[in-house]
Amino acid sequence: MPHLLSASDLPLPQMLLRIRAWEEKRARGRDSRQGLLEQALPFRAEGSVALLFYEPSTRTRAAFEQAVVALGLHPLVITAESASVQKGETLADTVRTLCAQGVVGVVLRHPEAGAAHAAARVSSVPVLNAGDGAHEHPTQAMLDLYTLWVHFGMPDPASHWLAGRKVAIVGDIAHSRVARSNLILLTRVGAEVWLCAPPNLLPAATLPGATLTPCLQEALQNADVVMALRLQRERMEQGLLPSLNAYRRDYQINAQRLACARPDCVVMHPGPLNRGVEISDEVADSARSLILKQVHAGLATRCACLEYALSPHPESGAV
Repeated sequence: MPHLLSASDLPLPQMLLRIRAWEEKRARGRDSRQGLLEQALPFRAEGSVALLFYEPSTRTRAAFEQAVVALGLHPLVITAESASVQKGETLADTVRTLCAQGVVGVVLRHPEAGAAHAAARVSSVPVLNAGDGAHEHPTQAMLDLYTLWVHFGMPDPASHWLAGRKVAIVGDIAHSRVARSNLILLTRVGAEVWLCAPPNLLPAATLPGATLTPCLQEALQNADVVMALRLQRERMEQGLLPSLNAYRRDYQINAQRLACARPDCVVMHPGPLNRGVEISDEVADSARSLILKQVHAGLATRCACLEYALSPHPESGAV
């Protein structure tokens, strides 16, 4: 059963092509005033997919809800407020109950690292990780990589197509599931990955395949891609940062700081943005920003990930 718990579970060449196919279906549907369901789909099933969202989410939840419908399934949305967790039910028992009721898949967003793996251990249907604590967010990383693949002209998806390119990820690296999942995928296609944060927000241990630095200029120097991460304000409450102003002063991605990056450097952000904190309005809204393209890729990516996980004959192999 193909659970999708980590970015390492994704068969990269096939996923890039699957997402592209869904994007083309979406474009044809828009041109013909038809939705995805009116077209001949490569995969159809019956039943419901449980969307267990124990944390707030706009982009991920909306994209998964649309994706479930696009595959001809029914989204069963359960939030922390509506789940029996309020009555003391464990995540494992919730998953067992949903499986017994006949769902064909479970999409889980949870504040605890490792929650997706815990759910998969008791699930009789595929589990897709929509973000678990500071651990991973594989579908976000997949849509980020797809956005870059399109930007760089859709090179051979089986190649190390980011070889020779530098990607700098800037923000709360120590607590970022997005950074961890992106690191896995970016290194698989050959990117040179730099992770930059204030010293208190860098991981205590090195991360394989990445260069860690507290120096923003060093991270941005000759970068081809810069990804800013949302600064979680609770880090200030924990004493890890003195203030938003201090972070803005030392680590904000703005036009002046990007002067040391490559002239054709592009900027990304997984959202939601703290405008004027981790990224300036000028950069977020500039021609070099891929942020809205990331959002646009969210639906096709979740369609492709669901299709892969729920397919009776999934592909195997990876770069």
